[in-house]
Amino acid sequence: MSATAALSEQDLSVTSIAQTKMAELAGQVEEDIAGIRVYAMPGGCSGVSFGMTFTDQVNENDGVLDCNDIKVIIDTGSMQYLQGVEIDFVDRGDGNATFVFNNLQPVGGGGGCGTCGSGSGGGCG
Repeated sequence: MSATAALSEQDLSVTSIAQTKMAELAGQVEEDIAGIRVYAMPGGCSGVSFGMTFTDQVNENDGVLDCNDIKVIIDTGSMQYLQGVEIDFVDRGDGNATFVFNNLQPVGGGGGCGTCGSGSGGGCG
């Protein structure tokens, strides 16, 4: 029996355009993948930076959000930063298309700007 947890949209949501883009990108990968791993790591103006990568495994401490054609996989350490976050895909038509993380919660007591919820670094004004 697996110890992985099924995530719900209350835990994390992925817009339909982001799901479509994730599935499209996954379809371009030649090796078999289990899904897209979303992770958090220290850094960035809000105290945490976010990223995404393809993964071929689901670990015991992972939560999995089943999004139609793709699975979004998040370890428990990253989930504390991603609780309630919405992942979207924004294409401004100028070649600057990116996944963005909306509804991020402030981390720690620092003075993070709170406006840089983009996986590509975002802009802190």
